[in-house]
Amino acid sequence: MAAAGKYIGTPNGIVLCVNQNQSGRIRGRLYHGYSREGILFHGYEELIRAAEGFFDSLGFPHMETGSRDIRGHMHRAQKKEGMVRSMRDEELLEQHGDIGTFVIRVQHRQHSSWQGRVTCLDKDQTVYFRSVLELMKIIDGVLDETEQKCAVGVE
Repeated sequence: MAAAGKYIGTPNGIVLCVNQNQSGRIRGRLYHGYSREGILFHGYEELIRAAEGFFDSLGFPHMETGSRDIRGHMHRAQKKEGMVRSMRDEELLEQHGDIGTFVIRVQHRQHSSWQGRVTCLDKDQTVYFRSVLELMKIIDGVLDETEQKCAVGVE
């Protein structure tokens, strides 16, 4: 991970605030610049669905392929018109999770997954990810490291 600085830098940037991690099931809030309220999530599935819904409403990053249903039919998400930013980047960066805070910048949605970069604000380090699964593993790694340090009393 390389030092990255604390910024959002993209219209679809999100701040992930993790408050709990019980047996690999994270809980917290997801913030973006188009709402003052955080989106509560319990687990990665809810987190991913919330972020995907946000990206779809922005129409950015553009989805290479639509979503498929069980019959193989493709469905394209509709961009919401008139979305207006209600929080500046500085306000977004004021949000913090109890055990971890991450800025996620998805640059592409290709191959039915996400590609981009994630910054751990607590460590001021950024790493690129090639899929949602890889993003989850990166976040889990940071949270596990944080929990281990707290367990032995080192901050």
